[in-house]
Amino acid sequence: MPQLDPSGFAPQIFWLLICFVALYLLMSRVALPRVTDVLRERQERIDDDLEKAARLKAEAEQVLAAYEAAMAESRGKALAVLREAGERMAAEAAKRQAEATARLDRQTEEAERRIGAAKQEALNNVRGVAAEAARAAAAKLIGTDIAAGEADEAAGRALRGRG
Repeated sequence: MPQLDPSGFAPQIFWLLICFVALYLLMSRVALPRVTDVLRERQERIDDDLEKAARLKAEAEQVLAAYEAAMAESRGKALAVLREAGERMAAEAAKRQAEATARLDRQTEEAERRIGAAKQEALNNVRGVAAEAARAAAAKLIGTDIAAGEADEAAGRALRGRG
């Protein structure tokens, strides 16, 4: 093998050095700057994307805070409306209760008045019936007819408890 022949080492080392220097210069002057540019552009794009993501995150947090504030305000308004409706309904119920109580009081007074009138009428009828019964009993027992006024007066005394 000619590569292993020691007499050919000097020209091989010479060409190795020339190829190495040529490749080194080619890589350092052409390829590596292009790779560096690509890496720098990529890093700038990544940094821009990160900045944009941070801005969007901040905007999203602001929107979320505004949304939560709007929801809290809406809940407060809804509670106020519910409270107001409850108070209005309670006042209306109290008003209806008062009207119903007043109407029942009037009806009770009217019924008591009618009961009193009916009681008085019944007592007057009982007095008349008692006077008639007394006249009839006296006519059967003693055989005489008592005057209507006397029988009425006796029935009235009996009803009042004077006997």
